[in-house]
Amino acid sequence: MATLERPKSLYNREVEWEDLSRFALSLRPGLRLGIVYGRRRYGKSYLLRRLVEAMGGVYHLALREERRPALDRFANSLSRQLQWAPPQPFRDWSDAVEQAVSVLGTRGDRPQLLVIDEYSYLQQNNPELDSVVQAVMDEAAAGALAERWTAPVSIVLCGSAMSAMTQILSGTSPLRGRATLDMPLAPFDYRQARGYWGIDDLASAFGVDTVMGGAAGYKDLTADVGAPDRPEELPEWLAATVLNPSHVLFREDDYLLREDPRVTDEATYYSLLQAVADGRTSPAKIAEALGRTSNDISHHLGVMTTAGFVIRHEDLLADRRPVYRVADPIVRFHHLINRRHRARLEDRQALEAWADAEATYRSQIVGPHFESMCRLWVDRYASEETLGGPADRSASVQVNDRRHRQNFELDVVALRSSSQEGKTKIIQLVGEAKAYQLGTDALARLDHLTVLLAGRSGVTLSPTAKRLLFSAQGFTPELTAAGQTRTDLELVDLHRLYESD
Repeated sequence: MATLERPKSLYNREVEWEDLSRFALSLRPGLRLGIVYGRRRYGKSYLLRRLVEAMGGVYHLALREERRPALDRFANSLSRQLQWAPPQPFRDWSDAVEQAVSVLGTRGDRPQLLVIDEYSYLQQNNPELDSVVQAVMDEAAAGALAERWTAPVSIVLCGSAMSAMTQILSGTSPLRGRATLDMPLAPFDYRQARGYWGIDDLASAFGVDTVMGGAAGYKDLTADVGAPDRPEELPEWLAATVLNPSHVLFREDDYLLREDPRVTDEATYYSLLQAVADGRTSPAKIAEALGRTSNDISHHLGVMTTAGFVIRHEDLLADRRPVYRVADPIVRFHHLINRRHRARLEDRQALEAWADAEATYRSQIVGPHFESMCRLWVDRYASEETLGGPADRSASVQVNDRRHRQNFELDVVALRSSSQEGKTKIIQLVGEAKAYQLGTDALARLDHLTVLLAGRSGVTLSPTAKRLLFSAQGFTPELTAAGQTRTDLELVDLHRLYESD
């Protein structure tokens, strides 16, 4: 199937561009629906604007406004981009959508495209809008609406309010089962983000990623100060950006949370995010931090998960034991640094506050972020040879030492692909990920935890199982020497994480 030429100005997003262009260029008669959603500043609007430019279609950016102004703005978008104006003001959204797709459908014979960005803004004051789109699609498929059409038409609905957008195609929604494109736009991963920011130094790229993650929009917002070239420049860079009360990123977590219409009880949701950022990862511990029960916060956890603020991981080896983590690095940074030092930061004492906060940054931000990077490397970049064989998606796993009555966490564990033989789960790799330099004691600990893990009922090690040690600061000469003598051990540093497999 034909695809559109990808714009040179579009960084990465090859797969997304191909999927979007295939959808938009479909020659199937009638009206088709696509959904695109993702967190704020991930580059959705930029991507869709390039698609509309390549197609010669219509791009409409919705605002938070009353119905009449919203309808008039939609008419202005059509007039400006199609050189067509409705004979009279749109009566309602049914009239607006029907006329819009009709004009597009009679505009030559090439596929036509209408993008409505920030669709959830329109939904807030027009709750009938999903039903309107459904009715227009039905009329285009089986009624008289498309009888005069000479071109297929596609509508893309896009939004940043994740919990609202994910509801469009689920449950009892009128549009359930109607879309042929359902595209969540993810942030750049750490390798892609390094290329996007143009940072050569690996430690500097890692430092920026611990704060900004892969949100494309943050590069433009920090363009005046650039990006740090050396790790030593990170404090000054933070002081000029996310720790600066005059900078738009200083209150970014507020903007993100208030953007989602389902987040109505801000105190509860802020407290929940604070608990997860502090390292309380189970529902029981999160509820305890809020002074509630697990049942009391189940709805709030669900909203935070569908809104993209929290990620839920299932334990590889234990059913019904979910683990929750903050999804966005900048949200975690705000809850652990900005909120705790708000008064001093607003008094322009950024470097002094950072000096006091750096220990928290190292232990509660750098450490967990590095672990996430290592799991992503295993899932996306590590070769099968490195892993000792085909492996499924990695995760952290709790390990119990019953003899000494202690609990440990293995940072990176993956099962062998298609490993479940009966009820036995075959472990393909086990790993520890630490931001500090590792020595032979780390290998002894990993060997011990591997033995404990393999001793669990229903679990066995693959004959080719690998042990992986990850470090952002490298390894001692003794551990490096040990790594050269053991075929079951892989040592992975920043260079390997960013540039090798």
